[in-house]
Amino acid sequence: MKNVIFMGKTGSGKTTLCQKLDELELKYKKTQSVEIYNNAIDTPGEYMENRSLYNALITTAVDAKVIAIVYDCTQEENYIAPGFASIFCKEVIGIITKINNADSENDINIAQERLEMAGVNKIFKVDTIDNIGIEELLKYLS
Repeated sequence: MKNVIFMGKTGSGKTTLCQKLDELELKYKKTQSVEIYNNAIDTPGEYMENRSLYNALITTAVDAKVIAIVYDCTQEENYIAPGFASIFCKEVIGIITKINNADSENDINIAQERLEMAGVNKIFKVDTIDNIGIEELLKYLS
């Protein structure tokens, strides 16, 4: 599996994705610092929420093959800067999480538009609890 780094807002599902990809028990915990899994790097949401911390994301991403921007489709605010993906000289994918919790298909479409504006190459729609889209993501990262 390609080494992937997950970036996104606090509560967007980065840690749950890491646990799912490593076939670990799903346990919610607040990521306080960069955490390394077998094939993934989990970053604190604050790194994405505060543009002054983008340097931490850039530095941490050096060890990854793929950058994954994680976007919770139940969030109303857009926290991803347009063109954000262009700061990385690597493949950048988007992952829309919690698709089964979306109020409507429009929420998922808005999330997709925001990831496209950020400049991602490919977008995956997943729900880790209901195991939707995880197989496709795993296959892509293999």
